[in-house]
Amino acid sequence: MKHILFTPIYQERVWGGTNFDSKLGRTLPADKVIGESWEIVDRPEAQSTTRTGKTIRELIAADAEGIMGAGWSAERPFPILVKWLDCQEKLSLQVHPPADIAPSLKGEPKTESWYIADAAPHATLMAGLKKGVTREAFEAGLANNNLEPLVHTISVKAGESIFIPSGRIHAIGGGNLILEIQQNSDTTYRVYDWGRVGLDGTPRELHIEASLKSSDFNDFEPDTIKPDGSDQVLAQSDVFDLRKCALKSGESITFSSGAPRILSVVTGQLIEADGATLTRGDNALLPAAFDFNYTASSDCEILITENFA
Repeated sequence: MKHILFTPIYQERVWGGTNFDSKLGRTLPADKVIGESWEIVDRPEAQSTTRTGKTIRELIAADAEGIMGAGWSAERPFPILVKWLDCQEKLSLQVHPPADIAPSLKGEPKTESWYIADAAPHATLMAGLKKGVTREAFEAGLANNNLEPLVHTISVKAGESIFIPSGRIHAIGGGNLILEIQQNSDTTYRVYDWGRVGLDGTPRELHIEASLKSSDFNDFEPDTIKPDGSDQVLAQSDVFDLRKCALKSGESITFSSGAPRILSVVTGQLIEADGATLTRGDNALLPAAFDFNYTASSDCEILITENFA
């Protein structure tokens, strides 16, 4: 069995652009501001579809253990959501609720990891608070429309990554092309949106009370993981693990059966033993029932998401 590729689901966002075309070679819907490409998703409101027309829900329902491994229920959703983000403008300052708080807010916890595939000069991220900032100071900054000096800002370059656990206040700056690996959730609480209006010309909804309840006010100045040319662990959590592997042209990598994985190509190209190819921007589901072997046809870097919960 080959790896499984899905048709992207493009999402309009006020902060989006056209980098999926220029950077990933995608053909985008005309006259749309596209900010997100949902690559793998299993939600009631959004279903990834294979190029033969089957949804991810249909695949798992038909062969849960073959796709997801022993003991996986046919009714259980795929636990990971994979997105490309084209952030041409700054995103809102936001937070996702931790697992112990989300039910009381009627939301879903959301832990995620960002891999910066491309970054404009002077691109930044915001993550956590500056050292010494208290909840009281944060609320005062919110009341005075002056939050930005209180949030930790990080200059970033292509190849860096950062883990964003539920509860971490964060925002993505303009000029970033990011691959986001996240818990299967669509709960986001906006605490601040820089006075911006949405695509319909009206201010976007804020979620101040839920944001304050969800935020970790003891989370100070996290840093990105810098690339060093070697294989690196990018995230380890109770939701998923993420690692990066660098392959030279002609080198191979093997994945044994027993557990599902997501294979994301962020640079270069891979060729599977049966001739199927994966190129930059592709995110493939590797079913648990099969072994896979890939050879790099050029120098490449891949991300491997595994140990789903």
